[in-house]
Amino acid sequence: MNMIKIRLMAYYSSENKGKSTLACSLSRELHSRGKLSYILDGDNLRHGLNKNLGFKPEDRTENIRRVGEVAKLFADAGLICIASLISPYRKDRDACRAMLPDANFIEVFMNMPLELCEARDTKGLYKLARSGKIKGFTGIDDPYEPPLSCEIEIQQKDGVCAAPGAMAGQVVSYLEEKGYLQCQ
Repeated sequence: MNMIKIRLMAYYSSENKGKSTLACSLSRELHSRGKLSYILDGDNLRHGLNKNLGFKPEDRTENIRRVGEVAKLFADAGLICIASLISPYRKDRDACRAMLPDANFIEVFMNMPLELCEARDTKGLYKLARSGKIKGFTGIDDPYEPPLSCEIEIQQKDGVCAAPGAMAGQVVSYLEEKGYLQCQ
């Protein structure tokens, strides 16, 4: 069985970007094909494994490092690990990529406009960040460094965001094309 780790990276937001929705759709699609996967969701990990970390740059780096280590363990066990989290700094994503052989790390960049993230802001986090009540918020007063060479980029087409199933289909198509879903 090929062991791969799929990282779902977002451009601006944790909840409002659709990473978790895409991760769940992708996991369901993989399951329907008989593939074992596990989702490491950034929000969930911050309630347990990473609950002692804040959002300062060094805490974000440690958060991503820990998630990378856990994802590597799942990949070593033969599962497709879907890590769905904000990873705003390129150096942190590159460090995770270095943990696995190149072909086993697939970076999915959800490249969506800030306006869409703010429109989908069910928790009101953008409003709080814009009013100064939340500091260091990715896309508002903290940068996001887009990947220079991700394997998959998901974008709006003609101002329309694809449905989660279609986005998952884009990821699955890539995995099929590269031979990751073949039985061995």
